[in-house]
Amino acid sequence: MALKILNISDNFALFEISGITSSEANALRRTLINDIPKLAIDKILFHHGQIRDMDGNVYDSSLPLFDEVVAHRIGLIPLKTDLKMNFRNECSCGGKGCALCTVTYSINKLGPATVTSGDLQPVGNPELTPSDDEIPIVKLGHKQAILITAEAILGRASEHAKWQATSGVSYKYHREADIQKSKFPEWKAMKEKNPEAIISETKDRIKFMDDFKTRLFSPIIGREGVTIVEDPERFIFRFESDGSLKASDIITYALKRIPERFNMLHESIVSSD
Repeated sequence: MALKILNISDNFALFEISGITSSEANALRRTLINDIPKLAIDKILFHHGQIRDMDGNVYDSSLPLFDEVVAHRIGLIPLKTDLKMNFRNECSCGGKGCALCTVTYSINKLGPATVTSGDLQPVGNPELTPSDDEIPIVKLGHKQAILITAEAILGRASEHAKWQATSGVSYKYHREADIQKSKFPEWKAMKEKNPEAIISETKDRIKFMDDFKTRLFSPIIGREGVTIVEDPERFIFRFESDGSLKASDIITYALKRIPERFNMLHESIVSSD
């Protein structure tokens, strides 16, 4: 197996893997979608009643939305994640919740104001903040307030979508378009707009790839003078991160996770006999 990074940033990855089968490529896709651990709010305590500020003004902590709606929105907020943390059900605390498996958050805000993800403050670990501070949660009216404490734990998207660290996960075969210049005059415009897609060029022919742009070949399929060939041994993957983890960390974890999953499957088959 060979891995080649084509384009990567904190929140996006485009890479090529060769030397694997289609079933192994699909296993990687499924791992990227539902098997990457991340932090998410799993428990919220709403503090209802009257709240006084430092000047003695009284606010009502009853929200304009049901608690369940607010809790659902907070649970879906992407949180920066430390993969060194333990899963709660595997932690030495026995699932009671400790600093090794649980992060506590709080929101304390007075209205009128819009409560956003940036108001969700981690207690004890300032680095594990929301990955986006501008996600709206609820609007507070005059004399309204919100006071909550919450717990976040590691989980996987196979349990709930709030633990999904990636989106737009896809892969395809590496494809090349061999174009005969005399029969396809549009090659000049295609070359000017997509110089990074050029593989080779001679006097009579030019060859493109669509690794970087997924729909580059859509307008030219079936055109005279154009031959498109797929390589079933080279797979082009792309995905986005929600900011909870860097894209590079997600790739690294996924490649380590797949052998673990195969070993678990093998052990379950052997033990069943």
